Amino acid sequence: MNQASLHKKLASKELKDLEKADPQALFEQRLHTNLPLITDLFNTLYPDPEHESHLKKLPGLLKSLFRKRPEELKIRDLNLLKEENWYQSHKLTGMQLYVDLFNGNLKGIREKIPYFKELGVSLLHLMPVTTRPKGENDGGYAVNSYTAVDPRFGNRKSLLDLTAELRENGMFLMLDFVVNHTSDEYPWAKKALKGEQKYQDYYYMFPDRTVPDAFEASLPEVFPATSPGNFTYRPEISKWVMTVFNSYQWDLNYTNPKVFSEMLANLVNMVNSGVDIVRFDALAFLWKEIGTISQNLPEAHKLIALFRMCLQVVAPGVIFLAEAIVSPHDIVKYFGEGKLQGNECDIAYNASLMSLLWNSIATKKTLLLQKSLKNVPQKPDSCTWINYLRCHDDIGLGLDDGYIAQLGLDPWMHRRFLIDYYCQGLKWSPAVGYKFMENHATGDSRITGSCASLLGLEKATRNGDAAAVETSLAKILMLHGIILSIGGIPFIYAGDELGTLNDYSYLEDAHKRNDSRWVNRPRHNWDVVSQLNDREKPSSRIFEGLKKMIAQRKKTPVLADHNNLEIHDPGNPHLFVFERTGKGRKGILVIANFDEHPRILDIRLLDDLGYLKDGRVKDLLKGEEWKLTSGLVELGPYELLWLIKP
Repeated sequence: MNQASLHKKLASKELKDLEKADPQALFEQRLHTNLPLITDLFNTLYPDPEHESHLKKLPGLLKSLFRKRPEELKIRDLNLLKEENWYQSHKLTGMQLYVDLFNGNLKGIREKIPYFKELGVSLLHLMPVTTRPKGENDGGYAVNSYTAVDPRFGNRKSLLDLTAELRENGMFLMLDFVVNHTSDEYPWAKKALKGEQKYQDYYYMFPDRTVPDAFEASLPEVFPATSPGNFTYRPEISKWVMTVFNSYQWDLNYTNPKVFSEMLANLVNMVNSGVDIVRFDALAFLWKEIGTISQNLPEAHKLIALFRMCLQVVAPGVIFLAEAIVSPHDIVKYFGEGKLQGNECDIAYNASLMSLLWNSIATKKTLLLQKSLKNVPQKPDSCTWINYLRCHDDIGLGLDDGYIAQLGLDPWMHRRFLIDYYCQGLKWSPAVGYKFMENHATGDSRITGSCASLLGLEKATRNGDAAAVETSLAKILMLHGIILSIGGIPFIYAGDELGTLNDYSYLEDAHKRNDSRWVNRPRHNWDVVSQLNDREKPSSRIFEGLKKMIAQRKKTPVLADHNNLEIHDPGNPHLFVFERTGKGRKGILVIANFDEHPRILDIRLLDDLGYLKDGRVKDLLKGEEWKLTSGLVELGPYELLWLIKP
């Protein structure tokens, strides 16, 4: 039992009637319940006797932070605690968006709540809305403040008005907490540049290259093309500052317990605006140690758990998403291991599924997808995934070399093929994507481009190829149908619900033209939305197809995530078959054809699993039942079925 479940159990009597519940008394209960674990984590990270005073101040800090939490949110916390694991619901579908690109500002997002509800979206991830440097700012991830809203988006009241309306409409909000670094314009950084030792100690700063060179011996480069190295020299103070991402993003020094305490206060102040999910940005990088790559270190996990246990005391309804794009064996560690199981992050990105789906589209085969998913370590029952196809970032090819080799392929050559397939290196490929952070020495690269352009819609439209348009639409709907049914929270990247193509306007902006990820960060096309009544347009067909699948998902409780996913062998390398199992005869069998040609499935699999009765099957997506006329089921090119037990 994780701490969240323990809190619910201890408060079960009070949670029966929330009007009579005493939030203060329940806070004290959570504090005493979590304090032993908090103390153990703190002492493990900060064992020196000189740090004991910081530990003694921590309970007082938590009490002070709880007093500042709005009463309405304290009641919401108790409601979400009562529901327990609310984020595993089949009724949740998310959308990620840039506020300004979607509809101008926070008020504009409020105005579009009916649009989200029409599609079926109930969870919004707004990209950073806080103040940031002018010019280059890593898309807002170089933060000048954790709470002040950038004037271009509105103000604090605009954010509070939005979150209040989202709650009224039964919707949830996710915001980023940039936990690894600040911008060099953040107040701490400014004071450090003025020579204040206290704030220089909040970062990694060194008077010469001795320590930086020791770090560099094992540190990889995150952005080798645009920001080589991991340290930046600041002549104002004659010191080298650790800047793992960009020269204007200074890494915080969490070996200093003052940094933890102040960042905890920043975190609570941020969630007090009405945040339900905290996207913990770049959390794999939190702890630095010479002689390592300073990623995924055990101390980083303990630090995340310490944040989680403290926030749980103050705001038990708020949960963490791990933004760690690492291997499946590493990502499950962010749910917590051992006594920390289920006490670290509640959600993680299913980046492996994402890259495997793109691999299957390019190869038209699902063998690597099946093999990889069958070997993903089991996650805790209290945790879930975010499943997605595209986001604001690039597509990394985080595929397992061992599994690739087992299929008789050379891993390097296979990645080279995928890069060529998606980045216009093969004339016959329908994809229109671009390379990101290409390493000319190794030939490695990441991939960027919109979902629709990568799946052929841009090229098909440009060539006036009606058949290719149909193929592209089938791919788009099939892939979204998989992430809507495979287990976890499905996330749609804004614009993908309309089949938005690559946006090349970024090339005209000096601050963006060197970052090809902006090709997939277009302005939302409201003219296209106004024409959705024209059901023949590709954008309308995609929107209506997603809307229908989301609505069906909400009516299908077995699609809630209870670790009830089983991958089945279809006996055909082009098909992908998985089942969402339930009690009794409840279950959904999902079958997808990744080939451009019709493919067949032996009906014995359907019969063995209980999806065949009197030679008939029923598909939820089409709402049809039909009788099979042979021992085989034929799936058309890129066809998707959601079969239900009769």
